[in-house]
Amino acid sequence: MSTGSVPLLWERNFTSNGCIHVLARYRESMATHMLNIKRIYDNPADDDGYRILVDRIWPRGVSKERAKLDRWAKTEVTPTTDLRKWFAHDPAKFDEFKARYIEQLDSRPEAARFADDVRNLLRDTNVTLLYAARDPRVNHVVILRDWLLERLT
Repeated sequence: MSTGSVPLLWERNFTSNGCIHVLARYRESMATHMLNIKRIYDNPADDDGYRILVDRIWPRGVSKERAKLDRWAKTEVTPTTDLRKWFAHDPAKFDEFKARYIEQLDSRPEAARFADDVRNLLRDTNVTLLYAARDPRVNHVVILRDWLLERLT
């Protein structure tokens, strides 16, 4: 993978809270940018970079001003309504949900374009995927992040 004549290197770093940061490093500039996941209810931070809401439904109680979004990926990479309703954030269904959701992502051209967009954004800034689910480990964004990482590395 490269940008012009400057090679782009991808690394994965695991943090103590379970988040994975993707570091995009250019050999010449050594710029480092991260792919983060974060609840939309957490306050925006300066280092969030480009903020993308990756939920099909707008989160309750969050104004558009407070969200400070750069993009709402409402349908490109979110689970279908039927799959989302079937899952209902039930931890016992998570493995099956993951398999079905990955199948959906793999079959959508718009998901592939979204991955390309994230790759291009990471060349210049951090990218934060925002979600509303209460459980930080049992939700579609964890799966989406890992799916994106496979396409970025």
